[in-house]
Amino acid sequence: MKTILIPTSSAKHLAKRLKAKTKDIEVHLPDLNMEGKRYFPDGEIYMKIVKAKNLQNRKVIVLHSGAPKPNEGLIELELILQILRDNNVKPEVFFTYFPYGMQDQVLEVGETNVAENLIEKLAHYYGVKKIYIIDAHFHGRQWTKKYPISYISAVPLLIKMAKKNFGKHILFLSPDIGGERRTKIPGMKKERINSYQVKMAFPRIDLDGKTVGVVDDMIKTGGTLLKFYEIAKKSKAKRIIALVAHGVFPPGISKIKQIYSKLYLTNTINRKASNIDITNLIIKTVLSIDSVET
Repeated sequence: MKTILIPTSSAKHLAKRLKAKTKDIEVHLPDLNMEGKRYFPDGEIYMKIVKAKNLQNRKVIVLHSGAPKPNEGLIELELILQILRDNNVKPEVFFTYFPYGMQDQVLEVGETNVAENLIEKLAHYYGVKKIYIIDAHFHGRQWTKKYPISYISAVPLLIKMAKKNFGKHILFLSPDIGGERRTKIPGMKKERINSYQVKMAFPRIDLDGKTVGVVDDMIKTGGTLLKFYEIAKKSKAKRIIALVAHGVFPPGISKIKQIYSKLYLTNTINRKASNIDITNLIIKTVLSIDSVET
């Protein structure tokens, strides 16, 4: 029996590719039109899944990208999940990019862990059986162990393509300690000077004359990768390339493309600069297939 895939608007670019690549996934597009319009006059989103009652006892996966519209996208996602809940369907959710992933801990009084709150609601209220996330910013956080999260990484795809184009002798590094926590790739170290200042520096690795690949989970403003480039250049790296899972902000992407020798960017978010397709990774994950060419 085919796996049912229900994409939100932000994941339609991936759903089209998936539909063309495999017959084992049946794409159900939710109805986002009310009298030819996506919204009600006041801007509220309309949602209908015509055959929701027929999805009981089927493997149903809601595919969602948390960008480019994180807030609107979450409303759309919740409407889909509520319709499925109303029809006794317990789906799985596949986040190609998880929204609010950086708000994954409480640092000051009055804050909340938005990422955990969302995960908890998916699991406990909507009855989501499994939550797939590609390169989650909070990967490795202690609180995530309480939930049915399955982490997937696009990093091997990025590294494979970089080695194909630049050879096997690339020195891969994380841009910060958070990246090192997520990927286990060594990264820049942080030395505290005083209560207010920190100094960023590479570990004791010789970069002179080497091709360096920085592996990061996302580009927003591009500030982290710009700082990495500056330090790597001063350390006499011959060539500096960037390998990034999520392209969140186009201006940040443009900055990185201008200075780095090459940017490898997946299409977890629908961006023109994306040059690494993750649909085979999705197929391999949701269908439990090991032989898909990536």
